[in-house]
Amino acid sequence: MTKRSESLAAEPVGIKTLRTDQLQPNPFNPRMLFDKAPMKTLQESIERVGILVPLTVYQRGSDGKFIILDGQRRWICAQELGVTIVPVNQVAEPSTVQNIVTMFQIHKLREDWELMPTALKLDVLMQELKETSERKLAELTGLDIAVVTRCKKLLSYPKEYQELMLDPDPDKRVKADFFIELYPVLHDRAVTKLPGYSRASLTKKMLGKYQDPAGGIRAVTDFRKVKQHIANANRAGKLPTLLKKLGEFIEEVELAPDHLIIPAASVAAQARSLYGKVQQIDETLASLDVEEYLGEEELWGGLESLLRTIRRCLAAAGRRVKE
Repeated sequence: MTKRSESLAAEPVGIKTLRTDQLQPNPFNPRMLFDKAPMKTLQESIERVGILVPLTVYQRGSDGKFIILDGQRRWICAQELGVTIVPVNQVAEPSTVQNIVTMFQIHKLREDWELMPTALKLDVLMQELKETSERKLAELTGLDIAVVTRCKKLLSYPKEYQELMLDPDPDKRVKADFFIELYPVLHDRAVTKLPGYSRASLTKKMLGKYQDPAGGIRAVTDFRKVKQHIANANRAGKLPTLLKKLGEFIEEVELAPDHLIIPAASVAAQARSLYGKVQQIDETLASLDVEEYLGEEELWGGLESLLRTIRRCLAAAGRRVKE
C-alpha cells in the first residue's frame, strides 16, 4: 500500500452492535448490483451460523446515520432473515475520497464487482483528485491497471449504454465485456471515416446485431475479428472496398464479421504471418550446432521434407533456388 493510500484510509473507532434499521447503504459503494444466486448462498450461511465478520460502518455527521462501508450484502441478508442486531466495526467518518478508496481497499482481494459500477466510482475519484493516470489510480485503489483501463473505456460511452450495464436483472443486463471489446472498433481510424455514423449510432447498431438471435455478432470476441479484418484491409490499401463492406455489415443484422474479408488483404496478412515464421526458422537454423544434432534423424528428415516443399513452392512461383 502506498503512503498516499494510507493517508486516505478511514480511521478505526471501535467494535459494537447496532440495529439493522440504524444502518444505511453507502452512496459511494462501487458495488451496486447484488444478484440473487450468490445472495442466497450468503443468506443460508448467516441463517446457520450468524454474521461472523462485523460490518464496517461510519456515523455521518450531518444526520447521525450509520453508513455501511463494508458488509452491505450481509446487512441485506440480515434484514431478509429478520435479524435485528448486527455486529459492526465503526470507523471515523471519511471524506468522499477516503470513502471510495477505503471501499476499494477493503474489497480488492474479493470477487470482482460488475465493472460499470466500479467505473462510476472511479470516475468520482478521478474528479475529486483531478487524477487520470491509470498507474496512480491503480496504486490508490488496489485495482489492476488493466481494470482501471477498462473502466475508463466504459466511461466513454453515453449514459444510456452505461445504464444497460446497471440493469438489476442479470438476464437483461448487458455485460461490460461487450462494450470493452467494441471499443477498439469504434475508435479505429477507418471506422471513423464512415459517413453518416457516430460512435453512439454504431454502438446501437452493433448492440442490435449482438442481441438479435439471428444477428451476425454471436460473441463479444467477434469484434476482434472485425478489428483484424479492418487492419488487414488497411495494410493492403483496400480502404474503399472495406468501407463499402463495413456499411453493409453495419446495416444488415445477419451479416457476420467474415463479410469484411477482402481476399487480397487476407492473403497479404497470411503472407506476413508466414514470413514471420520463415524468419524464425531461418534464425534458428543459422545458429544451429549441426554436430550436436547429428543423431537426430527425425529433425533431418523433417528438414529434407521442408526443403522439398520450399523448392516446389518456389518453382510454382517461378523463383529459382540459389545453390
